[in-house]
Amino acid sequence: MVTFNYVFILCPPVLVSRRTGNDACVPLISGASGKTQSEIQEKGSPGVDVIRFDVMNEAGLDLNWTLAKIAKPQAKQARTWVRYRFAWRLNEGEQRTMNSYAVIILAALLLEYVLNLVADTLNLRSARNQLPTEFRDVYDSETYSTSQDYLRTTTKCGQIEGAFGLLVLLLFWFAGGFNGLDRLVVSWTAGGWAGHMVVRGLIFVGTLMVARLVLSLPFDIYSTFVIEERFGFNKTTPATFVADRLKGIVLAILLGGPLFAAVLWFFHAMGDLAWLYCWGITAVFTLVVQFIAPRWIMPLFNKFTPLEDGELKDEINDYADDVDFSLEGVYVMDGSRRSTKSNAFFTGFGKHKRIALFDTLIKKHSVRELVTVLAHEIGHYKKKHILQGLVISIVHTGVLFFLLSIFLHHEGLFEAFYMDRTPIYAGFIFFGLLFSPIEMVLSVVLHAFLRRNEYEADRFAVDTTGSAEAFATALKKLSRDNLVNLTPHPFYVALNYSHPPVLKRIRAVKGNTGKRVRC
Repeated sequence: MVTFNYVFILCPPVLVSRRTGNDACVPLISGASGKTQSEIQEKGSPGVDVIRFDVMNEAGLDLNWTLAKIAKPQAKQARTWVRYRFAWRLNEGEQRTMNSYAVIILAALLLEYVLNLVADTLNLRSARNQLPTEFRDVYDSETYSTSQDYLRTTTKCGQIEGAFGLLVLLLFWFAGGFNGLDRLVVSWTAGGWAGHMVVRGLIFVGTLMVARLVLSLPFDIYSTFVIEERFGFNKTTPATFVADRLKGIVLAILLGGPLFAAVLWFFHAMGDLAWLYCWGITAVFTLVVQFIAPRWIMPLFNKFTPLEDGELKDEINDYADDVDFSLEGVYVMDGSRRSTKSNAFFTGFGKHKRIALFDTLIKKHSVRELVTVLAHEIGHYKKKHILQGLVISIVHTGVLFFLLSIFLHHEGLFEAFYMDRTPIYAGFIFFGLLFSPIEMVLSVVLHAFLRRNEYEADRFAVDTTGSAEAFATALKKLSRDNLVNLTPHPFYVALNYSHPPVLKRIRAVKGNTGKRVRC
């Protein structure tokens, strides 16, 4: 077993290497005064004691460790570019290098994991023993206690899954798994049409996706059939569970496969403008899916039936007329087929707008409450939140493709993952990992934007129905029936919540008297 840790701090350019035998623990450069520090100072680099590097060789391996800071002068500038390279060799085996890209990606992965761990810890500590006053008309002490138990259980499971996923990724990475997989793909597809880059890319990425699915499967099974079952949510049968996964794989192949193949081909054949072609085809694909999903994709997983005639349908139609909102229909989704949890959502554009209400939602709420929930969904459309989300998604995709077109030509990105070659399809995976710290920051900004939109939709619902109390009651019941955490920590909310905490939403709508108006 070999363990190591390192700290990089800016200092004058220096190259230091030291060969070790079967030593148990050898400091390469230490902060204490000694021979190594003197040797460095003799090379004209004083004050290097800010760098620390420790190597522990418990297995008695013959190691050759190198820490290098390489200076590269730039033309037209008096500055110096600094790049760190960390290399090691095990028993004359294949050399491994950790360049700047690798350091950034590793730091980003670890930072994201630590931030999520801190957020989980703060979130658990913020759980209050006493039920907030606003919920006492809906909750009882037993239900509230159960919701906190549910929070602790799901958080712990999520932490274990996150740690496992990170560990597997790092082991696969540092064992040269990406390069090994690429070698296998090349050997499998040698000669003929199978050797085309697009075919190899589909096999390479498809293999990684299948591996990820297999590794996540035990956690999905445990979450569905143990945790959700324990807390009374699960209604999914093993047959439904398997069918859902198989349908998801088929959809990924039929929809995602051709799109990814087209993107690979454009980057392979269209040169510097490939990212524009990819952006365009992806934008069209996104718009098409928005239209076909309600009619052909979603019905593969759930049954949607038109809402029956009666008081609820009449109230919904009257409200839609009042706010000048044309509906293709209101549908009831058989959510109870998989879970007792409740929800509602909006789909479609133009004349094909649909509202879907879970059957569990209809069973647990009054007509007035259901109308306010539907009003909230319509509010997203009237406030152009749906359009905003679509535009943000398309712009985000365009920026990603542009940056991808730049980094696909950087050999250092492939070297970070110990690749012998620089195949485009592998670059997609590596760029995704490189972009993760920026994506994390963007997600915080996006979540804040989405939470603001939720407040706007809430206000729209209250203003147009004149039923602030009914909407607040609906939110309380949804929280109770779904065992929602009522007091999440603000840091956890910033990282993970696309909706405001329910307590804040209730306090906001209670401040709105709301009068029914025609929009």
